[in-house]
Order: sequence, then C-alpha cells, then structure tokens
Amino acid sequence: MTPFVILCIVSAISAYLLGGINGAIILSRLVYHEDIRTLGSGNPGFTNFKRVHGFCPATFAAMAIDIFKTIIPTVTFMILFGQFCDAGQFGAVFTLLFCMIGHCFPVWYGFKGGKAVLAYLSGIWFVDWRMGLICFGIFVIILLTIKYMSLASMTFAFTSPIVLAILGCDGWEVILTASILSALVIARHWQNIVRLCKGTESKFHLKSKKN
Repeated sequence: MTPFVILCIVSAISAYLLGGINGAIILSRLVYHEDIRTLGSGNPGFTNFKRVHGFCPATFAAMAIDIFKTIIPTVTFMILFGQFCDAGQFGAVFTLLFCMIGHCFPVWYGFKGGKAVLAYLSGIWFVDWRMGLICFGIFVIILLTIKYMSLASMTFAFTSPIVLAILGCDGWEVILTASILSALVIARHWQNIVRLCKGTESKFHLKSKKN
C-alpha cells in the first residue's frame, strides 16, 4: 500500500474513534449523575448541555473535550499528509470528516450521537483559516440576531464549501470532502428544519432553562 492509502486508513479509524468520545455524555454522568440524552432536546451535544445546565464549568469542560478530540487528530494528520504526500489540506478535511462521523455515530454509545457542529466549527480552521474566519463570522451574526443555533449551524455548513471554492484549494477532492461535511451537518438537523418550518424551534439563550 502507498503512504497515502495507509494514512487514509489510519486517520479514518483513529479520527472516528476519537470523534466518538462525547463530552456532554461524559460530563453529565460525572458531574450531575444523569444522562443528557434524557434531558432537554435529548441530543447529546454542547447546545443541549448548555440549554440544560447553562454556562457552568462542566459546560466548558464538555466543550473543551469536543474541541480537542477534533483538533488533535485533524492537526496531526494534516501534518503527516503534508509531509509524506504533499496533501496537508486534504489530510485535514478528510480527518475532520471522520471525526464528525464518529461524533454523529459513535461506536461507544450505540451509534447514537450529536450533530457534530462543534467538531465542524473546531476543525474547519485547519482546512483553510480564511474560510473558517468568513463562515464563523456568518455563524455569529445569525446566532446573535436571529438566535437560532440550528439555522446558524446549517448556514455555516452550507457556505463553507462555497467559500472554499471561491478562495481556492488544493483540488476537487478537498471541495468534495468539504461538501460531504456540509451535507452531514445539514442532514443531522432535519428535525430542526421541521421545527423551523413550524415555528416551534427553540432559540439560543445564554441562560439555561433551569436558571
């Protein structure tokens, strides 16, 4: 096997397994002795954890776990793909994809996970920091004005590959993989799309419902 194929296999497996580690589930059990999947929206992700518990140390710890479980493999394989295959940008976006798949369908939790928004927001900067900056700006504007986390997340996902194509990248493989990332995030929000259409979607607030 070529170094490229070997790196693809190793990065896919390791990123999937690391991506499946869920900060919200871990912290809800350790700190509150409960299962976040039975509270709020039932989604085992940062947004639901924040909605239930507010901005507390456990919330930031859960966020940190989801951020670093994505950044570490993404950066590692970005460097390795760059050194051995001259394909650092592809290595970053390919590894990010499997981190997100692991978060959405984790083997550790019966293949039932979150929506991978925080993982996407954490790792996309290493694909192209300019794209990350532009799309994150769009995300923040929508979140602070319209106050729908789901809509802000889907807009971020939708615009990312478009902005990447405009800015330019290392090849069509990068654009294709970035488009799959985008499609995954949007597909995971199908229930939110239904609620947005019905006008029943919950808005983002800094305080939890408990507070």
